[in-house]
Amino acid sequence: MTALRSLHSEKKRSCVKMNWLLSLAAVCVLVPSVHCATDAGWCYHNESCSDTNWPTLFPSYCAGSRQSPIDIVSASATADSNLTAFTFTNYNSNSALKKIENTGKTVKIALSSGIKISGGGLSDPYDSLQFHLHWGNGSSVPGSEHTVNGKRYPMELHIVNSKATYNGNTGLAVKDSTGLAALGFFIEEMSGDATGQPAKWNVLSSYLSDIENSGSSMAVASGISLDDLLEGVDRTKYYRYLGSLTTPACNEAVVWTVFKDTIKVSKDVIDRFSTTVRIGGNSSELMVKVFRGVQPAQSVTTQSSCSTFGYSLGLMALSLVLGRG
Repeated sequence: MTALRSLHSEKKRSCVKMNWLLSLAAVCVLVPSVHCATDAGWCYHNESCSDTNWPTLFPSYCAGSRQSPIDIVSASATADSNLTAFTFTNYNSNSALKKIENTGKTVKIALSSGIKISGGGLSDPYDSLQFHLHWGNGSSVPGSEHTVNGKRYPMELHIVNSKATYNGNTGLAVKDSTGLAALGFFIEEMSGDATGQPAKWNVLSSYLSDIENSGSSMAVASGISLDDLLEGVDRTKYYRYLGSLTTPACNEAVVWTVFKDTIKVSKDVIDRFSTTVRIGGNSSELMVKVFRGVQPAQSVTTQSSCSTFGYSLGLMALSLVLGRG
């Protein structure tokens, strides 16, 4: 009887453990930004689980018809007068960055509450939840996810935003075809021999040595704003299309905004990402080439001449004419 009870208890523990693992895997698939020890069955570095196999491993979405990233052909982008300027709320806050984490797939920075975007042709206001990066292998091996006219940039920064009505619940947001809004920014090497520039990017990248291993994280001290990291980008000029998450389960729930201007960062700072953080523990591979390949083309729009500066000039001219009358 004692042996039977012991066997029954062991089976019960096994069932509980299995149920827990299945639940964890479900969360990993539903919310790709969450770090999960199971890795949810996908990777960048092994052929068996790399992006070429995601449509087979995750057919519900990764084999879908509006997948990201894409190659943006600028000459094919159609004008849309609804693509007006964004309103960026608290992007100037020096306490915007809360925590930096090595997820084993990327470097992710969680954002404080109260950071939002609206306008920009979006149907709703969105909460800015986190940003993460994609890169190749230093500045010499490009690693952006989106490309423009076939050009791939060294890195790409993605700010992930969720409709404000979901209160940060990305599990609900990924079930909505426009539940998430992603802002994509290309990062390219700064010209000249500058090092450690821009200064705030240098500070941010200095945290990488503290999160070398997968699953490690640390708080980010105040002093860096999102505006600091987006220095030099004209955020009124962008491309827009409907796409997906670029990691499994590739949910087709993303309104993509890819900005035309690039963030200029010195070579040493770009190189730091591919030479510091690892996909696992101390003896694991360095995190390199962490980007999904380009997917089939989607319909892309951009600003019409009336949606930005031209529109303002038109109103000014009309008011002058009316004033003379």
